[in-house]
Amino acid sequence: MNALKAWISRYQLASLVLLTVLLAVVLPLSLDIFRLNLVGKYLTYAFVAIGLVMLWGYGGVLSLGQGVFFGLGGYAMAMFLKLEASDPETTKIQSTPGIPDFMDWNQITELPAFWVPFKSLPFALAAVIVVPTLLAWIVSFAMFKRRVGGVYFAIITQAVALILTVLIIGQQGFTGGVNGMTDLKTVLGWDTRTDTAKYILYYVCVGMLVLSMVVCRWIQTSKLGTLLLAMRDKEDRVRFSGYDVADFRIFVFCLAAALSGIGGALFTLQVGFMSPSFVGIVPSIEMVIYAAVGGRMSLVGAVYGTLLVNAGKTFFSESFPDLWLFLMAGLFIGVVMAFPMGLAGVWESRIVPWWKSRQAALREASAARPQPPSPPPHAPMAKATSPAASDVKLPDGTSRQGA
Repeated sequence: MNALKAWISRYQLASLVLLTVLLAVVLPLSLDIFRLNLVGKYLTYAFVAIGLVMLWGYGGVLSLGQGVFFGLGGYAMAMFLKLEASDPETTKIQSTPGIPDFMDWNQITELPAFWVPFKSLPFALAAVIVVPTLLAWIVSFAMFKRRVGGVYFAIITQAVALILTVLIIGQQGFTGGVNGMTDLKTVLGWDTRTDTAKYILYYVCVGMLVLSMVVCRWIQTSKLGTLLLAMRDKEDRVRFSGYDVADFRIFVFCLAAALSGIGGALFTLQVGFMSPSFVGIVPSIEMVIYAAVGGRMSLVGAVYGTLLVNAGKTFFSESFPDLWLFLMAGLFIGVVMAFPMGLAGVWESRIVPWWKSRQAALREASAARPQPPSPPPHAPMAKATSPAASDVKLPDGTSRQGA
């Protein structure tokens, strides 16, 4: 037990433990399955947010195209699910049974070669991580090796998001086009639409998110994390010390892409569809806002920021359907202007110092309080003498022992 406490203290995981209790115990007990499924969807975006904490907060690289990797992971999982839902028996009314319905609508008569490997679940799970990571490596290698960074890199990632969106929509016969891939119901025959399945998928999402945060926290506390911070603040000094800055940036960009791909796959499993609306520029910028609101230096803060922004979006859209976009914009602008370091910065700069000062004041007041005087020690009691045993004086001046 002491070793566990020491490990939690060393890696500053107390806030992560509290977050885990909130996600795994409090929310499932207090929300119905519909709302809990919404929270599970929000948590899939949190994978992108913690990836941005590593990339933007620690690595100093702002990417405005993380929706690309979220979408690639989601499409990799959707391709497997769509093939499972397109068995010959289910699609027997089509012109070409055994292929996805959108392919049949576009007069495609044979399953494309690049779709065939996605009939295997292990291959699809590997592709969820490998495909986004490979694209991230290609983009980052081409940019960082030529020392392209800052605002130019952010613009390039936006261009990648736009290109991929146009490609997905334009290749409707292979990707489902603007509608995406829908009607994803089962995984190896297991119906994902039941309440039990939704609870299971929610806990899988929570477990994967917590594991990802532990890995990221381990990287932050390692020498690699120190080098990322040094590279962010003093890039030239790190380069002059003999380190290849480009390699570190490539690594952290690929890490963020892999985390985004995992989030996209879990989104597809929980929601049951994937479309290009999650790949473009707008969702990518929203994902940056999640990290900015929560705190770009805090993994736990990024998760809280994701939950807060998406919960606000749901509340405003339900309560004020005509004004919710303006209210969300006001929320974003107000939070970023009032709290530049996000909610985590407010906690570290204001709440924690206030709490420590309050505790110190209570200890000082307790020490200065006058102590009540201690009672004097009891004097030894004299031995009582019984009147019956004392001497009795007689009138004649003599005495005798009393009876």
